[in-house]
Amino acid sequence: MVASVSTGMLGGTRVLEIGGGIGRIQAELLAAGADQGEIIELVSAYEPYALELAQEKGLEGRTSFHVVDILEEPDAVEQADVVILNRVVCCSPDGVALAAAAGRLARQALVLSFPRDLLWVRAGVRMLNAGLWLTRNPFRVYVHRPATLLAAAEAEGVHVGEGGHGSFWQWAALRRAA
Repeated sequence: MVASVSTGMLGGTRVLEIGGGIGRIQAELLAAGADQGEIIELVSAYEPYALELAQEKGLEGRTSFHVVDILEEPDAVEQADVVILNRVVCCSPDGVALAAAAGRLARQALVLSFPRDLLWVRAGVRMLNAGLWLTRNPFRVYVHRPATLLAAAEAEGVHVGEGGHGSFWQWAALRRAA
């Protein structure tokens, strides 16, 4: 996933990792040559760990962390050359809208990952959600149709270039035409 954007396109770029937690992927892209990175999260709990990771990797001053809901405040986040949505669209019933918002924010490339749309993955997610319901945990996991996620991003002007999958996760790299 990281290699799909690091090949020759990182010099002078700004990376935005939406739902990035501690910002592991944007840190890898900064180490590979990107100039600046930004992590956007819904909760501030990840911030001290993101700062710790930046210090460990010598990235202080090149990365920032902000708590923003881009669906509620779309103008609160600036566009970036590379936008990353790693394993985050499955955390929201609005995953398709999130993919579209990320497509709007991507000047050059959008890389996103999401659960594969397979019977056994959907069954596993249903069991996980049942367990969350039983423990009164309000968090839920969603499996959005890949074609719908990609179409939402493509409607914003980025187009699928490459992709791949593991046993559970699938990823796609979308690029904006020059």
